[in-house]
Amino acid sequence: MLRHALALLLALLWKGPTGAQAAEFGHLPDNITVLEGENVVLRCKIDEEVTHKAWLNRSNILFTGTDKWSLDSRVSLVNNNNSDFSIKIERVMVADEGPYTCSFQAKNQPRTAHVYLIVQVPARIVNISQDKSVNEGDDVNLFCLAVGRPEPTVTWKDFRYGLMSEGEFLEITEIKRHQAEDFECITNNGVAPPDTYRVKVTVNYPPVITDVKNMPAQLGKTAILRCEAMAVPTASFEWYRDDRRPVESDNTLKIKNEKTRSLLLFTNVTEKHFGNYTCFASNRLGASNASMLLFRPGAVYGGAASLNGRLSGVGLWFCLSISVLMKV
Repeated sequence: MLRHALALLLALLWKGPTGAQAAEFGHLPDNITVLEGENVVLRCKIDEEVTHKAWLNRSNILFTGTDKWSLDSRVSLVNNNNSDFSIKIERVMVADEGPYTCSFQAKNQPRTAHVYLIVQVPARIVNISQDKSVNEGDDVNLFCLAVGRPEPTVTWKDFRYGLMSEGEFLEITEIKRHQAEDFECITNNGVAPPDTYRVKVTVNYPPVITDVKNMPAQLGKTAILRCEAMAVPTASFEWYRDDRRPVESDNTLKIKNEKTRSLLLFTNVTEKHFGNYTCFASNRLGASNASMLLFRPGAVYGGAASLNGRLSGVGLWFCLSISVLMKV
């Protein structure tokens, strides 16, 4: 088709060897590479006597001399003199990629020079998983879709361990709580700096009480019982005495709940404060309890601090757990 277009063009333009002009001619490079959105100039140098000349893109005529045939406003004639016949394409698009031909009539013989325009597009993430909140033990699937020219690579990276996974999809089987973190998708094709995006994965799990200690206390002094629980979502706390009564704040005892722990603050220890206390931590996924003693130094008690309610009895644990599940 290009050959037919050239033949038609030369037939239209040829009027005989009238007004031949001297000019330089230099061969075009085989390829010109440009980024999408940039401007590019295609130059045609001539060193023979020329009567007619034209620029073509595939089979489409762009210019014949100073006459513009292209309807694209981005294409313009830069030079048309004795040594240079050049065109300019502004705001290059991917559709502009392809072969371009500078054709001219020299000494009654048609001559052509060819160049191939390559349009590159920086790698860019166009679709990616949203932040996820899952329960421990679930399977997690993340995706990251990218475009670019040349075709970009896609890599997933986790920030905690620095592990890399090639490909658009990242699969985590039966995710564990320690795997909760940010995962970064990185796409690159060498055209521009990599494009990146982070996805946050939150792993939910029931409370686990991590530290329990019996605490000695002196009459008339201050004392603290601590209950710390790791959980996602954050645990809520309740305190119980050995007779299963909920502990309530008064002028000698305060409950202070923080993000991951609860404190029993005794401001003035009396005889009634000594005994067994049970901390109950819960969220929508489950519950955990632990018992501890507030005791007078030297006193003998029939138990020690324990997790999962060994001192306060299985009954309390069972009833509270059922209550939490019913709320869920």
